Amino acid sequence: MENLKLQIITLKAMLFLLFISLLLPGPSIAGSMLGCPAGCMCNDDTYVVHCERSKLDVIPITLNPAIQRLVLRNNKIKTVDAAFQFYKDLQYVDLSNNHLVNIPTKSFFHQEKLQELHLNKNKLSSINNKTFQGLKALTVLNLRENFLEELSQGIFSILPKLEELNLGQNRISKIDALAFDGLLGLRVLFLDDNLLTSVPTPSFPVMNSLAELHVGLNAFHFLPDDSFKGLSKLSVLDLSSGGITNISEHAFRSLTGLRNLNLADNRLKEIPTNQLSYLSRLEELTIGQNEYVTLPKGAFKSLTNLRKLDITGAKNLEHIEKGAFTDNMNLETILLVSNKKLENLDEGALVGLPNLRHLVLRENAFKSLPESVVSWNELRALELTDNPINCDCQLLWLLNLANQKNLTNVQCASPLNLRDKPLKSLTSDDLGCSFGDPNQRVIIVTFCVSAVILLAVLGLFLFRYRLKVRDALKDYKFNKRAISRKEHEYQKTFSEDEYTLRTGQLPIKHIPVTEL
Repeated sequence: MENLKLQIITLKAMLFLLFISLLLPGPSIAGSMLGCPAGCMCNDDTYVVHCERSKLDVIPITLNPAIQRLVLRNNKIKTVDAAFQFYKDLQYVDLSNNHLVNIPTKSFFHQEKLQELHLNKNKLSSINNKTFQGLKALTVLNLRENFLEELSQGIFSILPKLEELNLGQNRISKIDALAFDGLLGLRVLFLDDNLLTSVPTPSFPVMNSLAELHVGLNAFHFLPDDSFKGLSKLSVLDLSSGGITNISEHAFRSLTGLRNLNLADNRLKEIPTNQLSYLSRLEELTIGQNEYVTLPKGAFKSLTNLRKLDITGAKNLEHIEKGAFTDNMNLETILLVSNKKLENLDEGALVGLPNLRHLVLRENAFKSLPESVVSWNELRALELTDNPINCDCQLLWLLNLANQKNLTNVQCASPLNLRDKPLKSLTSDDLGCSFGDPNQRVIIVTFCVSAVILLAVLGLFLFRYRLKVRDALKDYKFNKRAISRKEHEYQKTFSEDEYTLRTGQLPIKHIPVTEL
C-alpha cells in the first residue's frame, strides 16, 4: 500500500516536471531549471549527477531527464521506485552502500541503455528472473556484499549482454545447474566468500566464454576430478582462502588455457606438482600461505611458460632444493616474501633461470646469501630488506654487486657495530676481509686445504706401511753397498793390458822423438 502511494506521488511529480519542461524553450535550459538536491553535484554539460553522502532516502525526481551517469552511493535509499523510469538515457548507475532491501519488478524496465549497475553493499536478500527486466544492454552487474542465499534457474537469462557478474560476499549456499543459463557472453564471475560446500561444477558448462572465475573463501576443502569442466576458455582462477586440503590428481584437467592461478591461503601440505602439470600455459602462480615445508626438486615441472611465482607467507617453509625450478626457464619474477622460517637456499637453487629479472626475498630469515644461488648478471632488481643479515666477509660479493647495479639497499642486522648500517656504505675492511678479491681468497683457501689434505694422506700412508717402507729402505741400502764393493773389486782386477786385449785393440806404440 505504501509503495502504491509512493508511486502515485512520483507519477504526479513526473507529470509536473514534464509539463514544465515542455514550456521551457530548450533542453539545456530545462536541465538548468530542474532542481539539484542539496549535497549533489549536477553537470548538465556532461549529464553527470553525483550525490555521495547526501543523506538521501529516496531517488531524486527533480534531476535532468537527460542524465547518463548517476552516482547515489553512501546514502540511505531503501528501495528503487518508479522515479527511476524517468531517466531513460542512463548508462551508469551506482546505488552501492545504501539500505536497499528489495527491488520491485520492472524497476529498470525503461533503462534499455544502462550498461553498468552497481548494487553492492546493500541488504538485498533475494532476486528473481524479472528483477532486472528491461536491461538489454547491461554488461556489468555488481551485487557484492548483500544477503543473497541461492541462485535459481535462469535468474540472469534476461541479461543477454552481461559480461561481468559479481556475487561475492553473500550467503549463497545453493546454485541451480542452470542459474547462469543464457549468459553466453559472460567473461568474469565472482562467487568468492559465500557458503558453498562444493565447487558448483554443474553450473559451469553453460558459460562457454568465461575467462575469469573467483571462487575462493568458501566452505569446500576438496577439489575432485574435473572440478572446472566446461571452462576451457578460463584464463584466471582464484581459489585463495578456501581452506583446501586436498586436490585430486585430475582436478585441473579441463583448464588447458589457464594463465593465472591463485592457491594462496589454503592448507596444502605439499606442492601439488602432478595436479599442476595439466596447466602447461600457466604464466602466474600464487601459492603462499600454505603448510608445506620444502620446495622439492621439480616442484613445478611442466610449467614451462611460468613467468611469475609468488610464495608469500608460507609459515612452515624452510628449504628450497636445488632444481626446484628446473622446468621454469621462463621465470621473470620470483617473490619469496615473509616466510619466517626460510633461512637458507641451496647453492644453485635459482641457477638456470636466464630470464629472471626480479628477485624479492623480503621479510625472511636470511642471515647470508651464497653467491652461487643465482645468476646475478641478468638480474635487474633484488630485495633483501627486513632480513637478519650478518654483514661479514661472505657478503663481499654482494657489496661489489650492489655497487655495480642499482639494487635495493640491504641493511645489516649484525654484528653489533654494523647494525642498521646499509651494506652499500661499507668497505671490505668493515666486513673483516683480509683480501679484497673474493676469488683470490677462494684460491688461497683451496690451495691451503688441498695441501693439508695431501700431507695428511701422505702421513697416513707412511704410518700405515711404515714397516714395509723401512724394509724397502734397508734392502735398498744393502744392495747399494754390495754393488759398490763389487765395482771396486772389478776395477782392481782389470789391468790396462787385459782391457786392451778384451776389447780387441792393439796397444798404441809410442814413437821416440829421436826417430822423427
